[in-house]
Amino acid sequence: MSSDDPSQRDITDADGDPDVGLTLEVDPTGPSERAKQLCHRVVRALVARGPKGWVRLDAVFALTSTAESAQVYFFDGEQRAVRVYPEDEVLSLVRDHRRLSAELGDGPWWRLRLTSRADGTIEVDDDYGDEPFPDDQLFPAAVYAADLAVFPRKALPVWLAAYIRHGDRQSRGARSAARQARADRAAGVRAVRGDDIFPALPVMWGRWAVMAAAFTAVGSRWGPRILPALGLFESPRRSGATLYMLPGGRAVLSGGVWNAPELDAAYNGGAELARLYAGAPEWVANPVLNSRARTGLLSFCYWWEAGGWHHGESPSPDRLGDAIPGIRDADTVVEVICDLFAERPSDRQREAVSSLVAAAETGAVTRPTLERVFAGLDGLDGAFYQLILAGVAVSVPEPMAADDAVAIVRRFLSDRDPGHRVGELRAERIGVGWAVFAQTVPGELAIGRPVFYVADDGVLEQSSSSVAASVFGADFERRFRRRHGAENA
Repeated sequence: MSSDDPSQRDITDADGDPDVGLTLEVDPTGPSERAKQLCHRVVRALVARGPKGWVRLDAVFALTSTAESAQVYFFDGEQRAVRVYPEDEVLSLVRDHRRLSAELGDGPWWRLRLTSRADGTIEVDDDYGDEPFPDDQLFPAAVYAADLAVFPRKALPVWLAAYIRHGDRQSRGARSAARQARADRAAGVRAVRGDDIFPALPVMWGRWAVMAAAFTAVGSRWGPRILPALGLFESPRRSGATLYMLPGGRAVLSGGVWNAPELDAAYNGGAELARLYAGAPEWVANPVLNSRARTGLLSFCYWWEAGGWHHGESPSPDRLGDAIPGIRDADTVVEVICDLFAERPSDRQREAVSSLVAAAETGAVTRPTLERVFAGLDGLDGAFYQLILAGVAVSVPEPMAADDAVAIVRRFLSDRDPGHRVGELRAERIGVGWAVFAQTVPGELAIGRPVFYVADDGVLEQSSSSVAASVFGADFERRFRRRHGAENA
């Protein structure tokens, strides 16, 4: 809360004694003044039980008409905490304070936070749910529904309205997804195809990955992140999205804008929820949907198949605000990355970032390309790992020594036939590895003899001297580069 918020206030008087009151003249019998006096009494009762040497008191009371919890901690000068449990007298005062707060606005608070210091300074924060409550201070939905029956309100914060009223309507398990997909086909319901709403999936994935790498490089706790086959993004403003990559070149992008008007209309105004999955295939289901679907806060869902983006009743991307990273065009990605490390990036820096973004879009980022932008930063290794997880990094192993390649072949032959004696082996370098074969004696034919190809990453493939090394070697190198994401390098 800001200092201008009337629900959070300093309540110390001129003598340093806690005084729950504003500087304006108020009616001493009015609910506001009585509420402040109750806070005064709560703090005094708690302080009376404080341990010796305390410097700060933090107390949080979460209440409804049917449930309550309290967390009260005293801290010393070294931030060591001691928890105390308030007596019934204190809880009774807090209940009275909540009932009085109902007269001051659209319903009473749900959490009361008090902070007091040894010098007598006290701060009070009446929490009406503008921010989601911590899990350990969140009651079951039925508890809040019961409280609303006692204290009706004109409107609720969207997150809390969804928590109480979503009824799993956005959940889409595998069975219901298949059933709905069949029903949509039977009814002729088709998804909307929008090829220009987002970049093509490979390009979009590369941009997501390079932004994740950039935020990791500078040590930011914000920004997109990459996990295997998954792009994550949560904005500081409680909006966010996930991009799940599926086999067969498919993907699902879904998430939520925290204050989406469609959600507000549904949960506070009684409107129908948008049919986000209209026309969706059966594989658009809970395992690949953003976690907001479980809490009724999903406000968009798009999926990629057959070379294009599709959606049901989702809003246009320009209404997604902070829910997805700025990946719709390359220039925006470049600007976001530049802003991370330079207030006024030079032309040379901007050119290096542009090269990095272009390499990510084609899935061929080398470490030197990344280092040209983020050299010297502690997060460089983590940044490159983000690109490796995304599969857009070119990370080619160092060349293997000839003796190591021969040892791999000997071990392979020995494992297959432990009693067989392996003769003299010879290794010849071929591009990304070694060709290992048995040496022949003068006059001995070498046609049809086995030839073992050992790549620099240790992968062994078997061929024959009947196949030209140039022919087999080309495919051997192609498979090696595919394994290490270097096909486009």
